[in-house]
Amino acid sequence: MPDHSADLSTDHSADLLLARALADTADAITTARFRAHDLAVERKPDRTPVTDADVAVEDAIRAVLAAERPGDRIAGEERGGAVEGGRTWVLDPIDGTKNFLRGVPVWATLIALVVDGAPVVGVVSAPALGRRWWAAAGAGAFTSDATGQRRIGVSGVRELSDAYLSTTHLGSWVEHHSREAYLALVDATWENRAFGDFWQHCLVAEGAIDIAAEAIVNPWDVAPFQVLVTEAGGRFSDLTGAPRYDGGSALSTNGHLHDPALTLLRTASASTTGVASEGR
Repeated sequence: MPDHSADLSTDHSADLLLARALADTADAITTARFRAHDLAVERKPDRTPVTDADVAVEDAIRAVLAAERPGDRIAGEERGGAVEGGRTWVLDPIDGTKNFLRGVPVWATLIALVVDGAPVVGVVSAPALGRRWWAAAGAGAFTSDATGQRRIGVSGVRELSDAYLSTTHLGSWVEHHSREAYLALVDATWENRAFGDFWQHCLVAEGAIDIAAEAIVNPWDVAPFQVLVTEAGGRFSDLTGAPRYDGGSALSTNGHLHDPALTLLRTASASTTGVASEGR
């Protein structure tokens, strides 16, 4: 495994080193199975796909954690588990499974350590992109690519009209939040794209875009980003504004734009509710 001893020393430095080693383990499995002709794919009850690589990665990480942190809990997308008090490792073996199985290189393994309900370590590893992002509470946020590793920070954009937004497709907003809120946010910003899944939150953390919003998420989809984005100087919350990764939705911003985005979303959603009430 690569030498990660150059990381800053923090209260969670050992956990961060372990998380990055877990990501190395995951990368070895996912890169070997990416675009494999014999990749096995099944459908879960919610109709989302799961590949043999998803399961293999989670099992491998769980095995390492059982040996290295036998007293810690584990909650993963494929094998289950709950986040309770104390220490829990939250795992998404492959975030962006649809991309993975179609041969699109935008997917990643997500690893977070949650202590008493708050993420304190986060690692996001996207080997097909040659990228990795990581953070620990109080130690800053970092990334690595072909040029080496560097500390990252959010952008300084202060107006929604100047903001670069990434969000998910309209259908998820219609089903889980509000069509009007989606359109209001898109219309208020300078430019919008759907980078999707993990990547948009990482792009906020490194200052490439300014806002990432998702109407529906699971805890394992975003646990690393609460610590990654905040350590990069930004803000992370659900769409109600609660600073939590398990609220069922997600909003990452550079901090300056967080309250304006929340206000816009609330106003649009409230106007929708009012119109619906008048129609009954």
